[in-house]
Amino acid sequence: MKVAASDYDGTLLRGGKIDAETKEGIARWRAAGHKFGVVSGRDYGMLVPQLRAYGVGFDYTVCNNGGIIRGTDDNVRFQAEIAPRALTAIAAEPTAQKSFHFAFSAAETTYLCHHSEGSWIEREAKEWDFPITYIEESDIAGLTKIHQFSLGFPEPEQSNACAEVLNAKLGDLIHAFPNACSLDITPAGIGKDEGIRTLLRVMGWDDAEIYAIGDETNDLPMLKAFDGFSLTTARPAIQEQARAVFPSVGAMLDHFC
Repeated sequence: MKVAASDYDGTLLRGGKIDAETKEGIARWRAAGHKFGVVSGRDYGMLVPQLRAYGVGFDYTVCNNGGIIRGTDDNVRFQAEIAPRALTAIAAEPTAQKSFHFAFSAAETTYLCHHSEGSWIEREAKEWDFPITYIEESDIAGLTKIHQFSLGFPEPEQSNACAEVLNAKLGDLIHAFPNACSLDITPAGIGKDEGIRTLLRVMGWDDAEIYAIGDETNDLPMLKAFDGFSLTTARPAIQEQARAVFPSVGAMLDHFC
């Protein structure tokens, strides 16, 4: 059995759509008895309504950069947790304060505070009926079972700078993954590569062949771990890390199906 692991934004979803070739390729892949799923920095509630609306079948989701894993039954198979003291330390960091939102991912909702104009969390919530719970910054210290803390910045340089500071100061507790203007923070040891390893274990797919594909910095751990692939639309720095480059996810699936 083969397991395909695709990033979402910029990889599966490009230009605001999922192309017909890819949807057909996914259907052929699954019909052949293989598994297909998405490994994303997004929350489950932000991702799955879109997959269903676009008519994409899937066998699992690894969301929040490996922080939470579910099968097709929506049940949580694995969930990590950021130490509560790390949440407050991140929120107090001056570089993080420049973010236009603080979004805390839990299993059933996203807690949101410190939000201002430019936050795509609220925009996605309105468009896709994504569950948000509004809190005050003073409530952060009481949050538990948070598996990802997400920030957003006007420029990628700010996201990269904040990641560098947080990883240097709190690297024993968390890891910050910059992704263009976004910054996703997970517990130390959690990433897309470890998310796939955990997926194989909890689903009983230990002997499966992995075909990972992505287009951004936060995809590199899984591309390196599983000798993965990238896209012709990815930045050259990402393409250089890939075993091969394809024009679409569907093209990769058809090549290996």
